[in-house]
Amino acid sequence: MQDDNKFLELGERPVGKLLMQYAIPAIIAMTASSLYHIIDAIFIGQGVGEEAIMGLALTGPIMSLTAAFGAMVGVGGSTLMSVKLGQKDYETARDILGNVVIMNLVMGLSLGVLLLLFLDPILRFFGASDATIGPARDFMTVILAGNIVTHLYLGLNSLLRSTNRPKQAMYATFGTVFLNCLFAPLFIFVLEWGIAGAATATILAQVIMLGWELHLFASEKSPIRLDVKRIALKKKILKESLTIGAPNFLINLCACMVAIFVTRSMTSYGGDIAVGAFGVVNRLAIFVVMVVIGLNQGMQPIAGYNFGARKYDRIMRVLKLSVIFATLITTAGFVVGTFFAEICVTPFAKDSQELIDAAAHGLRIYVMCFPLIGFQIVSTAFFQSIGYAGKSIFLSLTRQMLFLLPAILIIPTFMENKVDGVWYAMPFSDAMATFVSVVMLWRQMKLFKAQQATNPLTS
Repeated sequence: MQDDNKFLELGERPVGKLLMQYAIPAIIAMTASSLYHIIDAIFIGQGVGEEAIMGLALTGPIMSLTAAFGAMVGVGGSTLMSVKLGQKDYETARDILGNVVIMNLVMGLSLGVLLLLFLDPILRFFGASDATIGPARDFMTVILAGNIVTHLYLGLNSLLRSTNRPKQAMYATFGTVFLNCLFAPLFIFVLEWGIAGAATATILAQVIMLGWELHLFASEKSPIRLDVKRIALKKKILKESLTIGAPNFLINLCACMVAIFVTRSMTSYGGDIAVGAFGVVNRLAIFVVMVVIGLNQGMQPIAGYNFGARKYDRIMRVLKLSVIFATLITTAGFVVGTFFAEICVTPFAKDSQELIDAAAHGLRIYVMCFPLIGFQIVSTAFFQSIGYAGKSIFLSLTRQMLFLLPAILIIPTFMENKVDGVWYAMPFSDAMATFVSVVMLWRQMKLFKAQQATNPLTS
């Protein structure tokens, strides 16, 4: 069958070449995606001012919350798609596509409306002051109004990678980045829409590229074609995809809770400047993390397919390579964040040396354990890729809930500079979570080696 030939390479081609084939487009796409968030913030900082940057920082928890629900659907659906393709179950794969579309429609719309209704109280709860609530509200009103578009765009982008089209997924992200960078300065500087202009540019860019993604899946050339008749919820697929996507949901939900704790702690200990500094540092740190996530996205279809095909040697090979590359990426982030902190944060602040100094200081602390976190991020994604949702969930919770939240509450009480206490909580949790990941992954590799010995399969 044509479909067989389309996906057989995932189980036959050299793992290193496959990882490069899948990961490089995803890394480029994630890099570009992160860059446009950074560029947005720079445009806002230069065109609107420091109050807007501080207000933007307050939107982090809401963005994490919406991302949590989107990831649960998109990542869960794409991982299940890879496993089914590995099993050559193409009928179920087509049903998965239809389920992802309808779930994103329902979830994107309902979540956007619900958050819009309670936006002001939510922002106040996150620590918004009279100076920062206006910019935060203006930005999130537009973002939430387009939430359904964002969910669909990201969900279909994940499925493009799972259906052996990593380059098309990259092009979709590139298109979004290019259009956003085109629209943002027009709306902010020319039309003077302020921070709402940045949000409008983001949603408009996603609308255009969503149209292209739908065209790709509707095409007769699509290996897994979108059929209107299959756009319906199927209980079994819904349960399986949401179970697999649960780790990503929890990661982002925990990120939301952590962001709330951090913003409220920063507001309490250091005021709006501390909140703004965290917003700048967080965007820069996420840039590095997103590159590793891009690597994970390249690993996911390879690991998922070969797990479905029971080729354990290939699973271990792709994991090893992913860990090595991830560590190199995060170590590079550590070097840049430590030695070039001022250069990194200055573009976000217009004529605010106080904000620059606070952000540079925070960045140096934030990246202290970055050489370790590549391993932890890959480990969590790996367990998810092979359908071990429980283990992935546990690893997700260790960093955010088991270590980071208590550290944010406890460490500042022992320090004279309480803002520094919040900053130091982050590398502490990174180190502890990495240790747990090492133990769990070592045990899983022993199991795979035993299975490989009893059922040897050539790579």
